[in-house]
Amino acid sequence: MEKEYKILGNYIRLVDERNRDLAVTKLLGVSISKKFIPSIANIVGTDLSNYKIVRTGQFAYGPVTSRNGEKISIAYLDEEDCIISSSYTVFEVENKEELDPEYLMLWFSRPEFDRYARYKSHGSVREIFDWNELCMVELPVPDIEKQRNIVKAYKTITDRIALKQKINDNLLDSVQAIFRSWFVDYDPFDGVCPSNWETGCVEDIAEFFDSMRKPLSSLERTDMERIYPYYGAVSIVDYVDDYIFDGEYLLVSEDGIYVVDENGHPLIQHISGKFWANNHAHILKGKSGFNEDSLYLFLANTNMAPIVTGAAQPKINQANLKSFPITIPDSETMLKFNNIIQPFFDQRLTNESEIKKLEALQSLLLTRLVD
Repeated sequence: MEKEYKILGNYIRLVDERNRDLAVTKLLGVSISKKFIPSIANIVGTDLSNYKIVRTGQFAYGPVTSRNGEKISIAYLDEEDCIISSSYTVFEVENKEELDPEYLMLWFSRPEFDRYARYKSHGSVREIFDWNELCMVELPVPDIEKQRNIVKAYKTITDRIALKQKINDNLLDSVQAIFRSWFVDYDPFDGVCPSNWETGCVEDIAEFFDSMRKPLSSLERTDMERIYPYYGAVSIVDYVDDYIFDGEYLLVSEDGIYVVDENGHPLIQHISGKFWANNHAHILKGKSGFNEDSLYLFLANTNMAPIVTGAAQPKINQANLKSFPITIPDSETMLKFNNIIQPFFDQRLTNESEIKKLEALQSLLLTRLVD
């Protein structure tokens, strides 16, 4: 054990409180982004009395790690009590004057913890990171005031990120309203779709760069300096020491747990700068009068559920995406539309750039937990 490191099992205890009287109705799950999220399970006719209760200030994690890729589903509940599947393990910190739960959650948020948990997982059919292994985790436990100061610094950054994201959500709502006005309600065209617009396909308005993608294993990324974002299907997976792409691109989810939202709209990342991407997202740029802004809006408002294949692993393959039919306005209309929406997207990308810098600060703070 490293100097000043402590065994986690000395600070935590199992909790197994069942929802016997059905007093708690809020059903959540735990995502690989280490957050409690609304459960997508079909609970019609399900007896919820055997579900576990998670109280505010407690943790839950999924012991099965083999189906989560490189991430461990573990989260701290900082909202109202909820219930969760009995397959999860629920625990809490015994003495919060010795170990701050939010400080512990920061430790769980480190990519090093994910790699450790995967390494320590075992089993022939399903790999499990069990309670005993969790209890054997070693971590630094400084005095409680230092822990709380670290948490406060992290929260300050988190709040700033949340503010920027809220601004971006409002900007996106604004351009979505403009898009609907032009291309759903046809307000600038007397409520009628112009006769000179054509029916084409996505390949007519988007250039694909999928051949440039290159996946990197977690082992390959282990000793890399964390400089450039490494993107997966729907988010940044890690940071690496080199980049493949430089500029403004759209990343359309190709496969994963989800590839479309509840309305069938594809999951798209609109990014700018230097980055690396794996092979779980299509890489696109606009063409033929479409820039990345307008291409984003047209794709993000198109129901692509009909081309999603695979039950266990949903997928939008490149051939189906390229050939998907789409209405293409004339070049003059697109030029006017692009000029209107560009300031909104420019501001969003500026905010995204600041968010990335703040997230890098968060990562740096997590790495310094070992100092």
